[in-house]
Amino acid sequence: MNVDATHLTSLFENATEGIILTNGKGNIVLINPAAQRMFGYAADEIIGQPVEILIPERYGRYHKQHRDGFYAHPQNRVMGHGRDLYAKPKDGPDIPVEVSLGFYKKDNELFVIAFIVNITHRKKIESDMLLQQKELEKMTTDMRKLNVQLEGKVEERTIILKEALLKLEQSQQELSEALDKERELNEIKSRFVSMASHEFRTPLSTVLSSASLLAKYTTTEDQEKRNKHINRIKESVKHLNDILEDFLSLGKLDEGKVAARPGNFDLQELVNDTTEEMSGLLKKGQHIVYYHRGNTTAHSDKKLLKNILINLITNAIKFSDEGKTIEVFSEVQNGMAEISVKDEGIGISNEDQEHLFSSFFRGKNVVNIQGTGLGLNIVKRYIDLLGGDVHLQSNLHKGTTVLFRIPITDKT
Repeated sequence: MNVDATHLTSLFENATEGIILTNGKGNIVLINPAAQRMFGYAADEIIGQPVEILIPERYGRYHKQHRDGFYAHPQNRVMGHGRDLYAKPKDGPDIPVEVSLGFYKKDNELFVIAFIVNITHRKKIESDMLLQQKELEKMTTDMRKLNVQLEGKVEERTIILKEALLKLEQSQQELSEALDKERELNEIKSRFVSMASHEFRTPLSTVLSSASLLAKYTTTEDQEKRNKHINRIKESVKHLNDILEDFLSLGKLDEGKVAARPGNFDLQELVNDTTEEMSGLLKKGQHIVYYHRGNTTAHSDKKLLKNILINLITNAIKFSDEGKTIEVFSEVQNGMAEISVKDEGIGISNEDQEHLFSSFFRGKNVVNIQGTGLGLNIVKRYIDLLGGDVHLQSNLHKGTTVLFRIPITDKT
């Protein structure tokens, strides 16, 4: 089908992206109005100039070399994988941009088309979100300190927790205005609001009601009642701390602040110690059975592996009834460690299983059980950092098995 030249001209003139065409010598031969507005040049000022006129001086000396490399092996691609790109307007500071390149040949001469988008507003949103993440990290640190000093200061900490929730709700409104600009981030925000509204309000309500009731028990005979409400407050604050720990772990993973630091350790000893530490969380009649087969020496990140085990065993305990058995198995073979955690709990539907490693996702049958929907997502990302893989098998009302494999051989 032939396309009318008028249509092509209209597309070029009315495109919202900047479009620049350069010839085989790297000189600008066409520039559309959007690019003229972006860089502050009129067409007659810039046509015929080398494209380096739009490159910041700190990058300009390298750009010709990159351009020659592209001309030698042209391909349609997006520029700047793994780094930020900046362009130089006629007046004013450099601006962050996204650039996509295309090419064609005419009369044996190579022409390159650059599609340019000014992403200054997006960078501002990212900067604001990073600031909010740091504020949330500070809130997490403050709440951890409060948890250590809980005894004797229940009313004071309740007020601080209420203030933290108010700040979180205020930040939700601020996030809403920014996240509406990006479809994917908007979906994450929606899940976060839904989860936080439920997970934060429930334990805070428990803290507030128990703190109020404590003031009514003033005699020695009321000590048992006081202890009951103090324990409820402790459990609620611990739950809040667990939620914020999940947020902090996810934030550090997103920012690339978590890296594997491998070392040598005894795998069987690590898994056995971890299962013993988790025994304090067991419900009435529950017990953990641990088996190991093969060598015990391992080379990996001991801390990340322990965090993975804690997440998986906690889930097994949480989603299993009283009196059930939790089986932990580890095996070393051919430079790989295979570890599994099996429970006899409520299980997961086939429909939900494909989403379980996503952020903030929770199965339909666990809505009444506390949790953030981040645990398995964090587990998956930790296992990725260790160079491994993870698989899940589950049947409703019969139980779940999570199995992961990681390399444990020192390759240095």
